[in-house]
Amino acid sequence: QVQLVESGGGLVQAGGSLRLSCVASGSIFKINDMGWYRQAPGKQRDLVATVTSGGSTNYADSVKGRFTISRDNAENTVYLQMTSLKSEDTAVYYCHANIQRIGFITALNYRGQGTQVTVSS
Repeated sequence: QVQLVESGGGLVQAGGSLRLSCVASGSIFKINDMGWYRQAPGKQRDLVATVTSGGSTNYADSVKGRFTISRDNAENTVYLQMTSLKSEDTAVYYCHANIQRIGFITALNYRGQGTQVTVSS
């Protein structure tokens, strides 16, 4: 099996910073794209940022210039450094990864349980 475990969420004042981490573990052969999505109360889940295994990144327009996604391939970990946080960044943040398990040909999408980020104004 494969697990994604997020950490680093919490309560922060507007203008502050937080760093989210997500570690993938289990019978992993290869991790392709990794990324972060978020879901605010009453809203759909939206893409925040993604990073390929080669390090290419993609960001939602709403977080460009404020958030930075990175990954440590040796540690199967993806990070999201969030700065200049706004109240509208308040959401549950979910880690996603496209993972090929040992002994399997097809890679599947996995998601973590989520971590709450609350930005107070």
